[in-house]
Amino acid sequence: MTVLFRMLFRMTETGKANAMSTDPWGIDATYEDAAGKLQTVSEQAIEGIRTAIGRPPDQAKSLYDERVKVLQQGRSLSLPAAAELTLEDGSVRQVQDQLPDDLPIGYHQLLPKIGSSCPVRLIVSPGRCHLPPGLMGDLADLRRLAQWSKHLGAGMVLINPLHAALPLLPQEASPYSPSSRRYLNPLYLRIEELPGAARLEQDLQRLATLGHALNEDRHIDRDRVFRLKQEAFKLLWSGFDGDSDFDRFRTAEGSSLHQFAVFCALAEEHGANWQQWPLLCRRPDSTDVERFAHAHADRVQFHEWLQWMLNQQLARAAHPVSLMQDLPVGFSPDGADAWVWQDYIAADMTIGAPPDLYSPGGQDWGLPPFIPHKLREAAYEPFIQTIHAAFRHAGGLRIDHVMGLFRLWWVPKARKPKDGAYVRYLAEDLLAIIEIESQRAGAVVVGEDLGTVEPGVRENLAEHNVLSYRLLWFEDTPPSQYPEKALAAITTHDLPTLAGIWTGADLETQRRLGLNPDETATQKLREILLKTSGLDADADVTLAITKTFEQLAQAPSAIVMASMEAACVTAERPNMPSAAGKYPNWSLALPLPLEELESSEVPRRLAQILNRRSETQDQEEISLAE
Repeated sequence: MTVLFRMLFRMTETGKANAMSTDPWGIDATYEDAAGKLQTVSEQAIEGIRTAIGRPPDQAKSLYDERVKVLQQGRSLSLPAAAELTLEDGSVRQVQDQLPDDLPIGYHQLLPKIGSSCPVRLIVSPGRCHLPPGLMGDLADLRRLAQWSKHLGAGMVLINPLHAALPLLPQEASPYSPSSRRYLNPLYLRIEELPGAARLEQDLQRLATLGHALNEDRHIDRDRVFRLKQEAFKLLWSGFDGDSDFDRFRTAEGSSLHQFAVFCALAEEHGANWQQWPLLCRRPDSTDVERFAHAHADRVQFHEWLQWMLNQQLARAAHPVSLMQDLPVGFSPDGADAWVWQDYIAADMTIGAPPDLYSPGGQDWGLPPFIPHKLREAAYEPFIQTIHAAFRHAGGLRIDHVMGLFRLWWVPKARKPKDGAYVRYLAEDLLAIIEIESQRAGAVVVGEDLGTVEPGVRENLAEHNVLSYRLLWFEDTPPSQYPEKALAAITTHDLPTLAGIWTGADLETQRRLGLNPDETATQKLREILLKTSGLDADADVTLAITKTFEQLAQAPSAIVMASMEAACVTAERPNMPSAAGKYPNWSLALPLPLEELESSEVPRRLAQILNRRSETQDQEEISLAE
């Protein structure tokens, strides 16, 4: 069993969910909302989404008319005719009327000997994700926190997404709206550990002094950090003489890294919205883009160099203890991934969520969705690249809004979130890719299955060894009755902290901001805490935190998580979704710096509580083995 600390940077019905809607476009005309009521989607919404998707492909007449075929390892497959099978390692097999059942997991190519000249991508899945038998800082701060967490007994550190933002001002605060989900944000680089920093120590000292002065304010000024670090990067890059490891990194990343770096250079030249760039620069495969990349080769290599440095520092941060990466549900419409994969996304649609108890008007996250049949026609290459990158230097992966593997709520632009509809995806195909990358990385997968979850989804995910996400705030049963295949926690970054509910500070903040808070829902959370902790309402908040975690530790779940907000006894949540512009979302540092946190008593108490849980379960496993 694994104890996990999270670091934040300054069906009711059993069975599988429906694989596909009866609508040829994959649109659900009705859906069951979070309250269990059947809702009907408007014809206007359905027609708008159909237009965005375009004409669905015709039914394939043969396996060789498919662009991709998913097969579970150990199962055979009949073939309509002889073909040449090229395995991922480059070896070639001649196959006749049936595929062998001993194929390795991975991504292979199947080319018929007669007829089609387009190979079928054969995805061989292990059938399960990896599941072990027991489970504004920078990357150097993360390494230090990981070392401290390991010393306290943590088996894993869950971090918010580190993905790249646009290389421009203003800097995007939310880690869940990245420019790319494949590459990382240079703001997380530790300047002092970059090659050449020692040689330029005197030149960098002024920048370091200005940077350290920013710590006097808890509000994270990303724009100021960006300016200071860009100046430092410029000095260091000018003295970089090349490195064979850098050359190997560029070769291994190939066109994916090159396109990302070209996009960054183009954005610096033409601005944030690539759809308003000069016409011939709007497509990554245009000759004008190729000429631009050649003319700006130094700047393109600079952005590739930043990613190499990020890869190295992340690897060092992951050395002390396993990191669990966090995968956002999508990417910014203005970003690199949208530019590279523009042919596969519905640009006039965004994704979100239908109305529920906590968001009565629904949610619009402003992120464009992949068109299901076009993603499949691309042999899932965008999704494969994304998932592969997510497991880099990771011992685990949290998938935000994991229900999106089955269906996503599409909202036509200029419409309200409630006027959307669910569009279906082939979940078994997407899960097969996640399983391959999970097994290869030896990393556990957690699905954030909160909100409107259709019947059968959680059971389906459990069959694939994707852990559920169980929060004290939402569960009707005590932690001792949570499922084993789960991550157990108190709250998330979007919801009130334990201290915020206990002290009433979260409700007071919402009132002060004029957010019209749901006081009944807040009172319900307070009643949950009173019942779980067994304390009187006037008890000390620190005692309430420790008593609540004593109960959470009773969960038989594979992972139990203690958040940094709990460890710091902070009442403020990282993100208040309904308070855009009124609250410092993703820009409020923890009240304790890392140096003070290491000597603080509360995280030690929480670690002792969770370590006792692990020791008890280990003893039970030994007893059963005997």
